[in-house]
Amino acid sequence: MTDSDPTDQQRFAVLEDYVEQLQQGLEPDRAAVLRQYPELASALECVEALENLVPLAAPPQPGSDHPHSLFAGEGYGEIGDFVLLAELGRGGMGVVYKARQKSLDRLVAIKIIQGSHLASPEQVRRFGIEAKAAAQVQHPHVVSIYEAGRFNGQPYLAMTYVEGVDLATLVATGRLDMDAAVRLVMTVARAVEHMHRHGIVHRDLKPSNILVDADGKPYITDFGLAKLVDADGDQTATGLIAGTPSYMAPEQAAGKADRVGPATDVYALGAILYTLLTGRPPFRADSPLDTIVQVLEREPVHPRAIDRRISRTLELICLKCLEKNPARRYASAGALADDLERYATGEPVAAQSPRLHERIWRWARRAPALASHLAVLGAFLTVEFVNYYGLHVVDAQFNYAMLTIASIWIVACCVLQGLLHLPRWSNAARFAWGGLDVILYTLVMRLADGAASPLVVGYPMLIVGAGLWFRVRLVWFVTLLSLASYLALVIEFYLQPTESQQDFDRAYDRPVFFVITMLALGAVVAYQIARVRALSRYYEARLLP
Repeated sequence: MTDSDPTDQQRFAVLEDYVEQLQQGLEPDRAAVLRQYPELASALECVEALENLVPLAAPPQPGSDHPHSLFAGEGYGEIGDFVLLAELGRGGMGVVYKARQKSLDRLVAIKIIQGSHLASPEQVRRFGIEAKAAAQVQHPHVVSIYEAGRFNGQPYLAMTYVEGVDLATLVATGRLDMDAAVRLVMTVARAVEHMHRHGIVHRDLKPSNILVDADGKPYITDFGLAKLVDADGDQTATGLIAGTPSYMAPEQAAGKADRVGPATDVYALGAILYTLLTGRPPFRADSPLDTIVQVLEREPVHPRAIDRRISRTLELICLKCLEKNPARRYASAGALADDLERYATGEPVAAQSPRLHERIWRWARRAPALASHLAVLGAFLTVEFVNYYGLHVVDAQFNYAMLTIASIWIVACCVLQGLLHLPRWSNAARFAWGGLDVILYTLVMRLADGAASPLVVGYPMLIVGAGLWFRVRLVWFVTLLSLASYLALVIEFYLQPTESQQDFDRAYDRPVFFVITMLALGAVVAYQIARVRALSRYYEARLLP
């Protein structure tokens, strides 16, 4: 990834210096900054407005007389008609406070852009979307917007105050029982269906955006990523990857804004149900990039594989929501709610078991490494059986040795696949699998014609295959191990050639070129993975809330 524009760095340095002077109670020369960088006018206005709201990020201490403090009274200060009482939580963009509305003497929740960050145009835009989306929905299980306004240039939202905790906190303290999970998701699905009828797609449904009160009633909140569809079908959407990877639908994770619709929220509802049943989301990896790759390419582990107490029927409902193809999910959030209601009352549900070929395909997507190894080894064994039993071109000893290696390979792959699901062993399992492939493949090569065998093309394939794990160190590990194994075969070829190798071209430039090719291939694959991971970190910081 290339370095940023030096001019941009200078602008950022000027803004940093400007903020530091404001925080020290000084009065920076605004006119001088604008003479040099007139394009920073709007940014300076945001900086000054945020500096005025410093008490929101850190409550004023007794006796303090900050020159920019605009609040007076109890707690954290005041915003117009609202007295801030306590901080309720923070997200990637906003901070939420418990507040009291003086004129109506009622408790409300106030959300503002975090005072410790510059209010970018995108943040302000999302604030506007949230206000507009929530204002269009009047539903007992959707948090209502009482007021949207600005205080000293700072946008804020006054919303329904829910006395309780978010669903993510409940999951962290222990899974809900199946009946409670079904009732909760059914209620949320009805509310989502109501939103969809008003042309609103939430796009960021997840446990932390669902509040649960003391009576167990859920409330949908945080419409900052909502997608509004007007009567003409036009959509207000950025087209960027925005949301929470573990709860994103594949079309959303792929950045296909034109395909994001009600089915996207149905997927998220299925992911929430999955989390409530199993205690974890359907996809969760070490980084947002790895999670998004899983969302796009993998099938979720069946809930019953995690907890056998989960009903098979409920598992079918959950997996139907999580279909990769939006057309295969429930037609609407209401249809999902109806199926959950049928399940709760013991009636037959619409979700059906997939056919055999679909089950095989989905299993292969859940365990792609094992599936690909079994496919290749199956083809290898088929060829070996034909050569021995049909064509009689190999002897019994060679056939027995090959069958032994293949059997060990298959059993080891199955064991390593199981270790991949254990967080403590998953990383070691990847390296062990890469090493196993190279070592056993080298044994196969040695039983054949060694370095003279056309099977040497398998080494580059192992290097490329290692790249599918998206680990730079693993690629280099497999590359270097493949080089060492090939060189061992080359040395044996020149020092102790077998009878079948006598007629093979013994020019020294062949192995040299092959070694260079393998090194270059490993470097290219490792570089591409490092580049993708760098881009992932870049977009994680800028696009994902």
